[in-house]
Amino acid sequence: MFRLIGILLTVLLAIATAILTWPQFFHLERTFPITQAVASRGILVLAFAALLLLALLLMLARPLRGFAASLAIIALLGGGASAAIGAMRGISSEALPAKTATSVRVLAWNTAGEAVSAEDIATTIVDQKADIVALPETTEAVGEDIALKLRAAGHPMWVHHVQFRPDVPRGPDSWQTTVLISPGLGDYSVIPSSSDGTSNTSSVPSAVVMPVDGKGPTVVAVHTVAPREDEMTGWSSDLRWVADQCPAGKNVILAGDFNATLDHMAALGTDGGDMGACRDVAARTGSGGLGTWPTSLPELVGAPIDHVMATAQWRPSGSEVLPGSPSGSDHRALITQLERVTP
Repeated sequence: MFRLIGILLTVLLAIATAILTWPQFFHLERTFPITQAVASRGILVLAFAALLLLALLLMLARPLRGFAASLAIIALLGGGASAAIGAMRGISSEALPAKTATSVRVLAWNTAGEAVSAEDIATTIVDQKADIVALPETTEAVGEDIALKLRAAGHPMWVHHVQFRPDVPRGPDSWQTTVLISPGLGDYSVIPSSSDGTSNTSSVPSAVVMPVDGKGPTVVAVHTVAPREDEMTGWSSDLRWVADQCPAGKNVILAGDFNATLDHMAALGTDGGDMGACRDVAARTGSGGLGTWPTSLPELVGAPIDHVMATAQWRPSGSEVLPGSPSGSDHRALITQLERVTP
């Protein structure tokens, strides 16, 4: 009887390990609670390490050695696979390469409303020499304050903004998304369907900003709703909308809080992309496995849910997850560098 129970438990654990290691194979990457369980590869590695330790302790009891050995093998395979996937996406965060005349730096940072001051945001933008800045949960007033500080620092940027329900007094900061773009990239304008919400993410806004002259990249400041149990449908719809903003052949840069890791995006890529035809910059430059949320956890066990992605018109050359401030946002900022691909 106990032998049968042990076999059953081993089989169930093996199935659970396979799902958590490669949820996209089972088409479960956007299914509650698998979505939440696979958000951090680092936590999965720690969980499998704990299971391995338990299995080793159980092996001290002779009647349980066969069962414990099976658990140990599963834990080694599951933990090793998750560690390998994280390592392949990158767990280093080195400084960006030297910026050239044709390089474009893109900063993505969910500032959690007023948790980060305009002064700190402006200082980060100047220090990182950013040309495009996506700031989910940053209000228009704060964006304008940032722009004034940037102009005084000799780093001018134009402010663009989208807000859901502007008729609601003192609405939550999560209903706003601000984008700053360097004048060196040309004149930009928020497209009307993004501004009025007829084509946008569901509960929190993204901003689609297009070049007035049609020559530069379309910039999408992304903010999708978090995948809470009651928001799973809206979250999945948001991710599909973001992927649709990046069709093959178009010049597009996505940046912001996707509330999703590369595992969750597995079925949304086309033409070699991760979201539509857009390719994740951090995963291609060595830091795609580092967590950007929450700042209360070390980068190695956090969830990499903030991204910068670009179409084939851009070659990723560097990325860095910036340290979070203890009194600031619960998201770390992600800075990346892109090089123009000559036709």
